[in-house]
Amino acid sequence: MTLFQDLLPTLPAIDGIEAIVLLSAEGDALHRLENRPGTAGSLRVYHALVKRHGHIDRKAAREGLELFAEHTASARAHPGSHPNIDRLLAIAEQGAPGLRARLVLSAEN
Repeated sequence: MTLFQDLLPTLPAIDGIEAIVLLSAEGDALHRLENRPGTAGSLRVYHALVKRHGHIDRKAAREGLELFAEHTASARAHPGSHPNIDRLLAIAEQGAPGLRARLVLSAEN
């Protein structure tokens, strides 16, 4: 089994990205993933998904669950403990609507 910490360096860099704002289909801001300790890994996964797919649909969410590796099993066992994975589980497995995304670039870019 490949671990999250091993997959993370294979994803596109997030240098220069302050955050990703996840949007509803109507363009309403729903969530903001910050580039800071504790959420930078999630930001990197979501950035990779948006870069590859353009949005977070069912296919992208399934890929994201694979990228989160062992953390996905933990999220299934402990709902609410990994909200960024819970969001992907809802889209991939529970029919929740997909998400669009807007990158927020750092001021120095």
